[in-house]
Amino acid sequence: MRALVKTAPGTGMELRDVPVPACGPNDVLIRVHHAGVCGTDLHIWEWDAWASNRLKPPVVIGHEFAGRIEKMGPEAEAEGLLDVGDLVTAEGHIICGHCLQCRTGNGHLCQRTSIIGVDRDGAFADYIAMPASNVMKLGGIPTEIGAIMDPMGNAFHTVLEGDAVIGSAVLILGCGPIGCFAAGVARAAGASLVIASDFNDKRLGIATAMGAHVTLNPGRDDVSTRIRELTQGDGVDLVCEMSGHPAGHAQAFAAARLGGRVNLLGTPSRTTEVNFARDIIFKGLTLYGVTGRKMYHTWHVMQRYLRAGQLDPMPVVTHRFPLEQIADAIQVIKDGQAGKVILEIGS
Repeated sequence: MRALVKTAPGTGMELRDVPVPACGPNDVLIRVHHAGVCGTDLHIWEWDAWASNRLKPPVVIGHEFAGRIEKMGPEAEAEGLLDVGDLVTAEGHIICGHCLQCRTGNGHLCQRTSIIGVDRDGAFADYIAMPASNVMKLGGIPTEIGAIMDPMGNAFHTVLEGDAVIGSAVLILGCGPIGCFAAGVARAAGASLVIASDFNDKRLGIATAMGAHVTLNPGRDDVSTRIRELTQGDGVDLVCEMSGHPAGHAQAFAAARLGGRVNLLGTPSRTTEVNFARDIIFKGLTLYGVTGRKMYHTWHVMQRYLRAGQLDPMPVVTHRFPLEQIADAIQVIKDGQAGKVILEIGS
């Protein structure tokens, strides 16, 4: 089969012919139809400090995908929950099931998580083998949307964790694809005011298409002043910090109202300096670190929104490429003019 492989340290990936993965007794073999390209794949392409410390080439890249079940292991088949021919997506974090976190309902924080496309072979390929326990039927959701449910799930987790969003004022800081999804989730969940902030006007346009009521560009807007104006001086109830930048953290703490909440998804590349007394303690803020998607609560909530038509994620998808054009897909992400990029692999 065809697969995009990180063959060795250094920039790039190679399209290679590799064996179709074996389908173990508890696995299903999936023919990949669509796959999403994300920031993690860019890190791997560039072979930055994170990638060089984490990956052990050769490894097939890609962790966001959807496709059709082609084969099932005997134990997966005996469970009777999936069938050959089902259109499916999958949670890309393979967990141990035995650590404290797994046994207390926090599998998304598993101490031994193995991530497809990072720690084991992934989905930028014609086929991928996955544990059946990680696989979910799409149930009428197209595979193009199924392929982006992983990052969309991050947005659902970030927006919906904590107090009810209904009637709340929500600030999305950072409008990459997940931030844009988050704007749509907040609007669909009943937020009375969704504010999106980013330096990139292209991304702000996508956030508007996803339902943001107000967009702000810190390059020309006084974000703190505008937020006070929009919230009668109180600040927002919830900040979803998606940028991971120290300036974003400072803005998040400043924008949150007294007793408000800041859910942090963006991953910093350097240390953020925080005045905890002023910005956190005396404001009574609640901070929550978002890791992946809750297994499997986030997935079920997301499926219900999508199947009910409460959320249309497609405005975020701006580019589609065949597997062979991965270099072009990476370049549009680097140029900062893309929303979500999808690889069209099979059918």
